[in-house]
Amino acid sequence: MSVDHLTPESMQEPVFTQTDRSAFINRTYTHLMGAIFLFAAIEYWLFSTPYAEMFAIYMIQTSWLAVLGAFIVVSWIASHVAHSVESKGAQYAALIGFVIAEAIIFIPMFYMALLIDPQIIEYAVAITLGAFVALTAVAMLSGRDFSFLKSFLMWGGVIALGTIVLGVIAGFHLGTYFSMAMIGLAGASILYDTSKILRDYPDDRYIAASLQLFASIALMLWYVLRLFLSRR
Repeated sequence: MSVDHLTPESMQEPVFTQTDRSAFINRTYTHLMGAIFLFAAIEYWLFSTPYAEMFAIYMIQTSWLAVLGAFIVVSWIASHVAHSVESKGAQYAALIGFVIAEAIIFIPMFYMALLIDPQIIEYAVAITLGAFVALTAVAMLSGRDFSFLKSFLMWGGVIALGTIVLGVIAGFHLGTYFSMAMIGLAGASILYDTSKILRDYPDDRYIAASLQLFASIALMLWYVLRLFLSRR
């Protein structure tokens, strides 16, 4: 979900030529593809070694609040660096660090899916990427400004996080409807992120833009996987 760390000056209405914007968009989606391939490569490597099972068992046995808390901290740092630091090296480090963190937190989910039915992962990835392409097309072809979704995403994220924490503490199961709601939230986040990429991002923040899109795609994949696993 999108986190704005831009200065007041950069949040003023930007002035871009069509060529500048096209180059920015191309760079953003090229970096997004790179992040997705890196994520897949890390998972492939981990699951070709004993490390994946070790990580999965350790994380399943560890307090999920501790794992979630660590991930939130890493996500916030990565987003902050990618949006505010001038150094391209630091921005790339933030993107790569975030992808690695996502790859690690997905290990238990992929591990359970492989134990139940390996095709679950294939179906979940296909649905997620299909939904991403469809939502991107809607945002780009409609020409609509989806910035109005910001408040919905902010409050939806707060409510979702509170519900997850309460579920872990109280020990109740977050069922099918919660997963469906989170998939919807991720879809809204993709629309919002795409709208910002088309209109608002400074043309030197393509790494930050790709990080935000990757985060939204990962969120959707997580809950699509969760939805499939809950049906087994």
